[in-house]
Amino acid sequence: MTVRTRFAPSPTGFLHIGGARTAYFNYLFARRHGGQYLLRIEDTDRQRSTPEAVRQILESLEWLDLSPDEPPVFQSTRTARHAEVAHALLAMGKAYLAYDTPEELQQMRERAIAEGRPPRYDGRWRDRDPAEAPPGVKPAIRLKAPREGETVVRDLVQGEVRVANAELDDMIILRSDGTPTYLHAVVVDDHDMGITHVIRGDDHLTNTFRQCQIYDAMGWHRPHFAHLPLIHGPDGTKLSKRHGAVSVLEFREQGYLPEAVCNYLLRLGWGHGDEEVVPRERAIRLFDLADVGRSPSRMDYAKLTHLNALYLRQADDERLVREVLERFARRGVLFGAEDAERVRLLMPELKLRAKTLEELAGSAVFLVTEGAPPMEPKAAALLTPEARARLADLAVFLNDAPWERKDLEAWLRDYAEVKGLRLGEIAQPLRAALTGSTQSPPIDAVLHALGRAEAMRRILAAAEGGAVPGPA
Repeated sequence: MTVRTRFAPSPTGFLHIGGARTAYFNYLFARRHGGQYLLRIEDTDRQRSTPEAVRQILESLEWLDLSPDEPPVFQSTRTARHAEVAHALLAMGKAYLAYDTPEELQQMRERAIAEGRPPRYDGRWRDRDPAEAPPGVKPAIRLKAPREGETVVRDLVQGEVRVANAELDDMIILRSDGTPTYLHAVVVDDHDMGITHVIRGDDHLTNTFRQCQIYDAMGWHRPHFAHLPLIHGPDGTKLSKRHGAVSVLEFREQGYLPEAVCNYLLRLGWGHGDEEVVPRERAIRLFDLADVGRSPSRMDYAKLTHLNALYLRQADDERLVREVLERFARRGVLFGAEDAERVRLLMPELKLRAKTLEELAGSAVFLVTEGAPPMEPKAAALLTPEARARLADLAVFLNDAPWERKDLEAWLRDYAEVKGLRLGEIAQPLRAALTGSTQSPPIDAVLHALGRAEAMRRILAAAEGGAVPGPA
């Protein structure tokens, strides 16, 4: 058997972080077993489904590197097939025509509620002759569900779950306007796509009992089911915007790396000992549905940010340079080839201090400032008259220095020794002059990245108490 999984979002809004985890688990399970991972866009709700939501889902999956192995299937293109199966069930005597009017169904519901019963269809057209149908009423097709015994699902996460068939009514599979219901369409699509494992959120578990009855009525082999616990907010309530970002693309905009997001989502409900950093290739080797817990997970944004910082430190420098420059462009920060080279030179140090790409871009922006950088208040406070005089003296000293990082460090230490100063007494005012901040990568690395001409311009600007213009 070739394993085939699917992720099946509805395009009625953005791709939620919980949906992304479901997609990742489907992907990992398929890859672990040498199978295929597919995508189905469940767009049968034509009023709420939008092309923009479809685009956002596809873009989110592409960013996470979770694009499917085959072109996406759009459920709305398969309504004829859904109807065909409904009529096949009707022909086999496994379904029937129900001519109930909306008013009758409402009365049935109200009566059940008044009597303290769950509002279920009472099966009044189950064995009734269609010749008795009222004129002008178009029938729906209802599944003739079993009334005795139980429907049992052996779930790969939740264990064995069962429900008495008496609690399940004869659900509509094809509406009176000829459109399929969601529960019916999903079964037909999963069967036709050859899905062997349905891995989805446990909010679908109650749907599974009804869907199994369709599989059984058609004589189709049921797929294996695995229902994942949901993701809650840090306070244990349903995850929502008030907790922070919930859309996949929001995390991208906030500067998280896709591999860090996937690693974090993997650890939400699945674990392998105390292993925290689980790159994708290792996740594929380790992933097993038996290791998925049954309890809801809680989103911890601090842990995600910590994990993202670990991935940033390991990330390729050229990739991070591109990310930073793209963020500069979106912010309207002007830069040229020389500025980009400065970012490239300092990236090995910058990435050690940032937790997100947004932080990384913020820490690098001083490199593309023309002339003296904007000065933070704490940095400005370091530039006392004594410090300015020392900077002017230091500029003369550095004028003849070789401009390699190892040489610059040695020259700064020599200067401090000659002047009888601690290195920090030189480095902090110098840092303020070069970066406009009190925090930065090592000062020798900053000097080297800025280059002799730009570094000297900034040092002299600070020494003179004003700005020195950039080169013409």
